[in-house]
This record gives sequence, structure tokens and C-alpha cells, in this order.
Amino acid sequence: MVVDDLSFGNRDRIGRAKLVQLDISADHAQGVLEATMRDFDVEAVIHFAAQKQVGVSMERPTYYYRQNVGGMTNLLAAMESQEVSRLVFSSSAAAYGMLDVELVTEDMPCNPINPYGETKLIGEWMAQRASAATPLRAASLRYFNVAGAGWDDLGDPTAFNLIPIVFGQLAHGADPVVFGDDYPTPDGTGIRDYVHVLDLAEAHLSALSWTGKPGAGHEVFNIGTGVGSSVFEVIDEISRVTGHSARPQIAPRRPGDPARVVADVSKATKALGWSANRGLSEMVESAWAAYQAAIRA
Repeated sequence: MVVDDLSFGNRDRIGRAKLVQLDISADHAQGVLEATMRDFDVEAVIHFAAQKQVGVSMERPTYYYRQNVGGMTNLLAAMESQEVSRLVFSSSAAAYGMLDVELVTEDMPCNPINPYGETKLIGEWMAQRASAATPLRAASLRYFNVAGAGWDDLGDPTAFNLIPIVFGQLAHGADPVVFGDDYPTPDGTGIRDYVHVLDLAEAHLSALSWTGKPGAGHEVFNIGTGVGSSVFEVIDEISRVTGHSARPQIAPRRPGDPARVVADVSKATKALGWSANRGLSEMVESAWAAYQAAIRA
């Protein structure tokens, strides 16, 4: 059972699953969600439905609050009404904001620097409060930088992340643009924790199993690899996989970009029994195969 407004989704990607097309932030959404949960005997929810473009969130903060916080409000209200007590919430490392540390742990202070990150942190607060007042058992997964494709026909259709952005630039004969090469890192470019989308999917299944165990409450888990890759390292790997020589052009730093953001994933490993199994090469190779498949389609 899938609920999606299809603003970025594709009906063909859900196979034989039943689709309810709905904007879950809409005024009438709670009632539709309640009926859906009742009709399909829903026992647990994995909540991915949100807007996720940081730049747009800066330009349209009210819209982002309405979409992400409003959607979470309707969902939790429907779950409480129908006594659905298991939730996996798609959160983000954007909740942390600017942390100047070697590894980011879940107990570090959260000071998001954009409305998108704020809406994700608020969603976590809502899940935590609901779990304290009801039987809800919820896991909030703070994604780091998701990359790769699970299958060739499930590539990222948008160019909002580094790897598909560089693919597009190289395909059009352009040089990739790097924002800043003067960070206090080994090669001067920003370091991020990239996690394969298949590892992310497996993390959700592990978290879903965790919500079915005895007990109540809400926990936050970092979902990454615990290994950082610089922008130059990612571009070098893209050059190797694609066979396109990339000569990065250096632009000034973007305001608010930290030098290094890498997850400590020990909590997820211990509590969920999960860890990432795929590295940067597999992320780039799978993303490139999906990118080529989309061009041929």
C-alpha cells in the first residue's frame, strides 16, 4: 500500500502495490489516511512523504512547514485514531546543522540552518511526543548523503545531488563545478558520508523490525557508512566509471556548507543490527548504469 501525491513519484515504480494518490498535508488528508489504514488493515507506516530541496525551503519556508510538518501532523493523527503503533520516519542529517566534529553522533545538539532541516527535526519531536503519550514505537532515520540505484530502472530522476549533477555536466561536455577547495580537509574539498540507496532500504527494514519489538518510545538513528569521501574523490570515481575525464572548475564556497559531515553509525549497528555493505564505487557504478538506462528508454 503506497500513499503518494506523485509530485516527484512515478506510478510505474510501485509494481502491483495499491496506490492512493494524496497530498498528505491537505486539509482532508487525515480522513483519507484513516480510511486507508482501516481498509487495508495497516499495522505499520514508513513515512517518506516530504519536500526535500534545501534551496527551495529557503525561498518558500511557509510552504515547507505546511508540507512537511502538516503532513506529519495528519499522519500521526490518523495513526492514533486507527491505533497504528509502528512508525519509521524519514529524517535527515540536515537536522544537525553545522557541526565541526570528526563523527556525528545522535546525541549531539541539533541546530538546523535551513527550513528543510527544521521541518525534519520538528517531525522527530512530534514522533517523540506522540510515543510518550501513546503506544507508538517510532524510529527516526537521519539519512546522510544517499546515492546509487537499486536497479537500472530505478535511477534518481532529478539532479539535486552531486553524482547525478556531475553525470549531467559531463554528458553535456561541461566541467563539474566544485564549490570551494580551501576547506580544512586533505584535498581542500568538503567531505560527506555517502550511503547506497540499497543499504538505506535495508536500514528501513531493520528499523521496521525494531518497531515490532516489545517496548515503547522513540529513537533516532544515523544512517550512513561512517566513511567520508571528498568532492574530488567522488568526481575521480565518476571519471573512472564513466570514462569521461573531469576537470573540476572551482567556485567560491556556498554559505553554510560545513567542511566535513560523517556519521557515527554505531547506534544503528548495535540496536538495529544494520550496517552499510556497499562503497562509493558501487554507488557510482549503479547510478551510472541507471543514468544510461534512462537515456536509452
